Amino acid sequence: MKVALVCNSDLLGGASVVTYRLMHALRHQGVDVRMIVYTKMSEDKEVELVGTRFLRGLYFMSERVRIMFANNFDRDTLFKVSLANVGYPLHRHPWIRKADVICLNWINQGLLSLSGVEALGKLNKPIVWTMHDMWNCTGICHHAYECTNYTRKCGCCPLLHSDKPGDLSHKVWRKKLKLYDSVPINFVAVSRWLADKCAESSLLGSRKVRVIPNAFPVDAFSTEMTGDSPLLNIDYSRKIILMGAARLDDTIKGIEYAIEALNILFDNYPAVANKCTAVFFGSLRNPAVLGNLRFPHSWVGRINDPETVRKLYSCSKVVLSTSLYETLPGTLIEGQAAGCIPVTFGAGGQKDIVTHLKDGYIAKYRDAVDVAAGIRWALAADIDRKELHESVRERFSSHMVAKKYLELFNEIIG
Repeated sequence: MKVALVCNSDLLGGASVVTYRLMHALRHQGVDVRMIVYTKMSEDKEVELVGTRFLRGLYFMSERVRIMFANNFDRDTLFKVSLANVGYPLHRHPWIRKADVICLNWINQGLLSLSGVEALGKLNKPIVWTMHDMWNCTGICHHAYECTNYTRKCGCCPLLHSDKPGDLSHKVWRKKLKLYDSVPINFVAVSRWLADKCAESSLLGSRKVRVIPNAFPVDAFSTEMTGDSPLLNIDYSRKIILMGAARLDDTIKGIEYAIEALNILFDNYPAVANKCTAVFFGSLRNPAVLGNLRFPHSWVGRINDPETVRKLYSCSKVVLSTSLYETLPGTLIEGQAAGCIPVTFGAGGQKDIVTHLKDGYIAKYRDAVDVAAGIRWALAADIDRKELHESVRERFSSHMVAKKYLELFNEIIG
């Protein structure tokens, strides 16, 4: 079987990383699988970069300029939406031509246009589209936040600051509707939460959506707490509450709730705080954001070495996430794979990972007091670290996820 994976990048961004993992997982199952990308970061010869640097920049800028004219030049919302109005003619690519199955992933920001997907459909090959956020079930946004316009026909888009029913979001919604009606696509959501959003959508509500989670290298994580790392200046004699993200102070990560919850513990439960330390890893656009945190803590910056990250998880007691929206939060899966107990909100795919008060704590949404209660519960909980590892291994290991995709591929080919 020959499979072509299409994604914006191989290693840049969460969707790209899990797609690259899927490629290797399928290859271990004997599949001839290759990846076509817009931005290549690895040296993998089975990953091919399309186009020239000039053309990639031109496609990227032309879409962003169109968005800026529509959103009144608001840079804050510039990358929260995508149009898929430009892209490469991938239906001509030799890897696509030879493939038995075409598997689309995150195709935005200049890689593939909606008309390009329509051209792929004319090849009469099975198409799988793995959705890593809400973009497929909305007009243009990657996350709808509190907006429910996607349940109708979009328009009056808050991210465009628009009060017009026929605005750009509605126009793209119409193009997607035409595409979905004309091209048979097998949609896959990476979490049940995302599948539920698709069911509410005016675009995908009447279409079949399967749920297959992202693949994680669960077996690469150890639950053994083996001393400290010479790379990080952390007091490992304390219980570690770990929080990580590519960018910690991205508004969607809700770091203010983590800070408030930790301060509640510091002010009201000093005996707990004195035995713990909060460790933050990832970039901070504004390091001063941690200035109001009274709880003992350290920020270790961005960690590029996966082994160091895995070791940090294995030395931690709690993995904390206060993200306002997450399709399938990888830090919780990675934390559990290393034996950490997750504390998180439930507005996303967290419930696919955490069973409340069994292997983690799901706090009331945007409630820092309940987050603090969850941290206290997790610190005191006596849960076997190896059981946590096995629980995610059965659901999210690369081997298990690859098998589910193989079942889907065989079904649609057969």
